[in-house]
Amino acid sequence: MYDQYDALIFDMDGTILDTEPTHRKAWHQVLARYGMTLDEARIIEFNGAPTWRLAQFIIEQNQATHDPHLLAAEKTAAVKAMLLENVHPLPLMEVVKAYHGRRPMAVGTGSEHSMADALLTQLGVRHLFTAIVGADDVTRHKPEPDTFLRCAQLMGVAPERCVVFEDADFGLQAAKAAGMDVVDVRLL
Repeated sequence: MYDQYDALIFDMDGTILDTEPTHRKAWHQVLARYGMTLDEARIIEFNGAPTWRLAQFIIEQNQATHDPHLLAAEKTAAVKAMLLENVHPLPLMEVVKAYHGRRPMAVGTGSEHSMADALLTQLGVRHLFTAIVGADDVTRHKPEPDTFLRCAQLMGVAPERCVVFEDADFGLQAAKAAGMDVVDVRLL
């Protein structure tokens, strides 16, 4: 189905791995320490964005004065411990397996590189990907195109020859800005 492309790029959280419930649980755990709350309806807007951006939003919503990078680091530490025990692949992982060895593939995620590497390794699928680009690998994050452009560069494929699989508006915008075709997995 995707044979016309020279490379495939996948978002991770909510696209190939079912991590969203664990991310929410980790946020609740960390925020409870500071008496802060999480607006579940609004956090969906931040899917695909780096953790510190959501932390900044949460701090503003709670009228707190925490450092968003430190709060994000606490959340990342909490989610790492939880995810390594609870992560499961989503159905799109079958596309990854079908194209392994036929096309280079990369993960372009708003999660940290080490988190993506650990999760994919834990599930025994890290070897399926030529490259991983995490939030800490680029300066400008989704909806900017840098994550996906870096994936294409690491795979040695022109951006316009790539297709991106995404589940978030920021990611869809980033893929389009990179000049790549994009599949909104929410519509599959």
